[in-house]
Amino acid sequence: MGKTTVLIDEQLMRDALHATHLKTKKDVIEKGLRELLRRKNRELLKQDLGTFDIDLSLDELKKKRAGK
Repeated sequence: MGKTTVLIDEQLMRDALHATHLKTKKDVIEKGLRELLRRKNRELLKQDLGTFDIDLSLDELKKKRAGK
């Protein structure tokens, strides 16, 4: 793991530490990066899936989910 120096708004960091109850700036940054990637991956998945019609009634869908 490399060491990186960045300038971060101190008030923003204090607010993030307070809001997340994390103990270190490193933890806040890592959590923020993970959340950013999670959201981006979710967005990409939604784009990939798109929309499609499912020709099932609600009861049929429930049966399929139950493994019947």
